[in-house]
Amino acid sequence: MNGYMGFVGVSTAQSSIMSIFPVWARILDLPTRTLIGHDLPVGATAQQYVQLVEQIRDDPNHLGALVTTHKMGLYSATHDLFDELDEFSILCGELSSISKRGRRLIGHAKDPLTAGLAAREFLPDDHFARTAGQVVCLGAGGAGAALTWYLAERTDVPELIVVTDTAQSRLDHLRGVHERRGTPAGLIRYVLVDDDQVTRDVVASAPAHSLIVNASGLGKDRPGSPLPSETPFPSAAYVWEFNYRGTLEFLAQARTQADAAQLTIVDGWRYFIHGWSQVIAEVFDIELTEDLVTALSEAALIAR
Repeated sequence: MNGYMGFVGVSTAQSSIMSIFPVWARILDLPTRTLIGHDLPVGATAQQYVQLVEQIRDDPNHLGALVTTHKMGLYSATHDLFDELDEFSILCGELSSISKRGRRLIGHAKDPLTAGLAAREFLPDDHFARTAGQVVCLGAGGAGAALTWYLAERTDVPELIVVTDTAQSRLDHLRGVHERRGTPAGLIRYVLVDDDQVTRDVVASAPAHSLIVNASGLGKDRPGSPLPSETPFPSAAYVWEFNYRGTLEFLAQARTQADAAQLTIVDGWRYFIHGWSQVIAEVFDIELTEDLVTALSEAALIAR
């Protein structure tokens, strides 16, 4: 079968998936070994999003796509072009997966599933109840929405999730998502960052054993960190950098304190593995088993 899968992003050629995809395609016996990048600038126009989705929809050789960075913008501009959208994409207003079933164009937001799969690999099932740790999520965009959705669904729900962002509009959007979900009002606190000191104070005041997450995109799509330099992390914290490539300043900040503060530091590699494998499974309508995911993860080490 001829055809190809697409990858919607900002700098897709730099992603490890470009060398990994052909290897995965052989393991999964996919009908194509070809992955093409669709690069759009941060803050792309609605017209650019519409043109891209129409291209994917109308090209019979285009089998579907993974979307990163542009998840919310693409949904906002093109949701009416889809024949079917899953619950999370509608509630959150974002898309990470574009697939086809016959002539039907289908959109999914896979990130809550991806976040949960990745988090469960390092965060104990009873972590919050046992330690009284809280969560600080730096970023209220698509990644932050997915993580907070997953955390609100956990059996072991944290006592408090603090979400920070530099844009009130993103905080308001996330608040609306959780109101529609029915998340208890006191679970999440939304903090506007109008000064670096705000972020520093939020992280520094979090209790020991808290989960501190960079979901801002800084360090990948743009250089920098959401944290001011020398911000102290809580002792025995889990520090999760959602990115696995880029300048990764947030990751470097955590590593300088790793020993003194007894931090557990996790980068975005497994998040990347789960994110891609879940969307590929959706696009090609295959069932992922634990053994298959293990095989894909091991094969991906060639690009690590």
